[in-house]
Amino acid sequence: MITDAMRVFVTVAEQRHFSRAGELLNLSQPGVSLHIRNLENELGSKLLHRSPKEVRLTEAGAILYKHAKQILAHYEEAGREIQLLQDEVTGSLHLGASFTIGEYILPGRLAEFAKQYPQVNLQVTIGNTEEIIAAVKANVLDMGFIEGETGDAELDIIPYMKDEMILVAASGHPLAGALTTDYDLLQNQIWVLREPGSGTRAYSDHFLQEGSLSAKRAYVFNSSQGIKEAVAAGLGITLISRWIVRKELASGEIAELRVRQKLPDRDFLIIRRKENTVAMANRVFMEKLLLSKENKFSE
Repeated sequence: MITDAMRVFVTVAEQRHFSRAGELLNLSQPGVSLHIRNLENELGSKLLHRSPKEVRLTEAGAILYKHAKQILAHYEEAGREIQLLQDEVTGSLHLGASFTIGEYILPGRLAEFAKQYPQVNLQVTIGNTEEIIAAVKANVLDMGFIEGETGDAELDIIPYMKDEMILVAASGHPLAGALTTDYDLLQNQIWVLREPGSGTRAYSDHFLQEGSLSAKRAYVFNSSQGIKEAVAAGLGITLISRWIVRKELASGEIAELRVRQKLPDRDFLIIRRKENTVAMANRVFMEKLLLSKENKFSE
């Protein structure tokens, strides 16, 4: 196979020596030389400068080396995906997610996974970011999805996707009709906030602090659904993920308040305990998730 020849070529290029490459690949030196010669004949170009001490890439060899690395990586990835089709994935998977991810993003991903791997028992726990981190560290959850940041040394932290945060109010709110909302108009407003420990609350607190904004009054809810309903009823304004209010924005029940300076996106992260062994269902779900991930809100 051409991949065999490319693997030999890449190993020779990296080891800069035919004999060392042969030892690593369990090939004789004549066998290594044959693969290289076949490649050179097929491409019609000299790929290596040979000397008694070392082997160096020619200009053509450098080009092939770059592309051969990419081809081998894609070939190995294809092999892993094909193997997943042949392996029977069973067992259980207990996931945890903060509210935005658990209520608005994860259900669709789980439905796709369950359709392909119906023998995996799935369980999902939804809580705020601090609760999910604690449950993953305590080995209660196999994997967690959180909003915001964590630098916990006990966890593997994997970026998943970006989340667009927006400022919203009821469609009848005095600020709702403005094309843009200056920061001074946000002074002494009534805010609807998530509870401490929530990733959304941490984002909101940072926004208020950075803008030196004071709240006339604040109402606290411990769920995204509660926040959404409260804002739609006219209780106050809030910062919230676009995922959560996309239907209400489309219907006109809730209005987006556009501030002059774009609000920064926040990160959705996957967290797992640092360990050497991962169950098959966990590994497969992670690979599927990262292969299909979106880098930013787009639905």
